[in-house]
Amino acid sequence: MSDFTLNASVRNDLGKGASRRLRRANLEVPAIVYGGEQAPQPISVEKAAFYKAIEDESFFSSVLNLVIDGKKEQVVVRDLQRHPYKPLITHADFLRVDATHEITINVPLHVLGEEKSKGIKDQGGELHVLSNEVQISCLPKDLPDFLEVDISDVEMGTTLHLSDLKLPAGVTLVELTHGADHDNAVLSITKPKGRSEATEGESEGEEGEEGNAE
Repeated sequence: MSDFTLNASVRNDLGKGASRRLRRANLEVPAIVYGGEQAPQPISVEKAAFYKAIEDESFFSSVLNLVIDGKKEQVVVRDLQRHPYKPLITHADFLRVDATHEITINVPLHVLGEEKSKGIKDQGGELHVLSNEVQISCLPKDLPDFLEVDISDVEMGTTLHLSDLKLPAGVTLVELTHGADHDNAVLSITKPKGRSEATEGESEGEEGEEGNAE
């Protein structure tokens, strides 16, 4: 699990005008931290470190150390509000986590083995990723940065579902807790469009005619 630490301060100057002034100063990002037994707390997060952290994919699936006026809390990102056309974060929501309680969070899927996949390299198939992330439930200590799916031995015409994913100890796929009909597809390897059996047959026939002509 990645280790991210963000510095923040309690925000007492509230309202839309205050948030605009904070963003205009360009040093901090308005945010709120909530959850657990404590009341929601408006905060402002140090902008430079925050913007650097969000460049890392694992930031969004990690338990973060949020240091508010010197006091550390463990949180996860619940929502980021972005400017409609500028590359700016206008507000962030953080959820407090408790080491003894499971959290539900989305984590990315990483596809491995594409360069040596039987269905792609040997059989000419095309990879279609149907889901880039999945929702899991686990204790904070068991939270993975991502889940891996290895397609090295997957043949063309195969579709992999949530139930085919290998999970670390202590991790549950939320969708599968709702029943077998929620076993959604996550990727498939299919025959490229335009390569029908008829087309392949015609191609073989043309090769045979050329051979006879010779």
